[in-house]
Amino acid sequence: MPVSSPPVTHARILRIALPIVLANATVPILGLVDTGVVGQLGLAAPIGAVGIGAIIITSIYWVFGFLRMGTTGLTGQAHGAGRSGEVTALLVRAVLIGAAGGLAIIALQYPLFAGAFHLSPASAEVEDLARGYMAIRVWSAPAAIAIFGVTGWLIALERTRAVLGLQLWMNGLNIALDLWFVLGLGWGVNGVALATFLAEWSGLALALWLCRDAFVGRAWRDWPRIFDAARLKRMLVVNTDILIRSLMLMGVMVSFLFLASGFGDVTLAANQILLQFVQITAYVLDGFAFATEALVGQAVGAANVLRMRRGIALSTLWALVGVALLTLAFALCGGAIVDLMAKVASVRAEARIYLPYLLLVPLVGVASWMLDGIFIGATRTRDMRNMAVLSVLAYALAVLALVPLFGNHGLWGALLLSYVLRAITLGLRYPALERAAGRGAL
Repeated sequence: MPVSSPPVTHARILRIALPIVLANATVPILGLVDTGVVGQLGLAAPIGAVGIGAIIITSIYWVFGFLRMGTTGLTGQAHGAGRSGEVTALLVRAVLIGAAGGLAIIALQYPLFAGAFHLSPASAEVEDLARGYMAIRVWSAPAAIAIFGVTGWLIALERTRAVLGLQLWMNGLNIALDLWFVLGLGWGVNGVALATFLAEWSGLALALWLCRDAFVGRAWRDWPRIFDAARLKRMLVVNTDILIRSLMLMGVMVSFLFLASGFGDVTLAANQILLQFVQITAYVLDGFAFATEALVGQAVGAANVLRMRRGIALSTLWALVGVALLTLAFALCGGAIVDLMAKVASVRAEARIYLPYLLLVPLVGVASWMLDGIFIGATRTRDMRNMAVLSVLAYALAVLALVPLFGNHGLWGALLLSYVLRAITLGLRYPALERAAGRGAL
């Protein structure tokens, strides 16, 4: 039976969204500290080693990001339908999948790392230090990936304060251990890696403790349900669709930087700085998109279209408030932010030329972010996959048409167009989603 749900109010939206925004804000702080502590060693190689090692490890883990999104949609629907046993089973499945994925990375670490360094070669000294860094960090892969699933589960149940607490604990411990291991004990690059290793394993322990109510009964040991073939197949299909969609979108960003490199080092550096504005936009809008995932998932599980519509409307309203604040902040402080991140005058000047495009990113991108949240919550992942393919193809055509004529301006135009097209294509599929929502969770 569908569970009774509190009314969808502005306060409820903010209770879900704001902790996510704050949790996202802690992520770049950790990266700054990681770089800062090794920077105190007075050598360039350790900085490069931590940078390239973290990028490789994070990119490998990112492949499993589908586990967060897929778990949120499926758990929200099970919760909305009142299937508490399935809610618990989804948590256990997510943790087991995460652990299995982490063990696979450990087993395949040598070819994975060799392939990564082949694609992004570094000096012998940097590569040697980076390999040492990754050789330590890889052993926390099961914990890091399992946390994706636990986070998705908590978001589906609107327990985003727990997500914030988890991020504060992990990143706070990581920073404290960074300072101790590197500056206090002099362990260098390996100290940074060990700090992250311990933070991720302790993070998984805390994440499971935050979900401790799921382990009170016997449902978490209901192995026939947990390993039910139909439910596992459903989870596999959802996660595979999300993975393909995410790879498509990642291809856009990778190609954006690759194409920018053809305009020279100064333009490449300027674009890299400006992409941080895109990241900031994502950090803010993700909070409201995640709120939409939870509310839509629960409404679909309860087969309550009116509740779904209200959740979408209020989440989108607050997302638009976020858009207004971001646009205002970028307009007033964008130049100062560029100057803070770039010390080279030519890079500063180049970035300011293209800064107006960043004023459009929140406005143009908000619909695609929110529609992603809607479709994830409804687990309409095939639509997400197909529309991502169409928008990427349109982006490619726009690049071919605009870049030869307008250079980097054309490249930014193509990126903005990709947001618009993703929103339009998903919007065209929304009526089918709403019809399916009236029939309840799959």
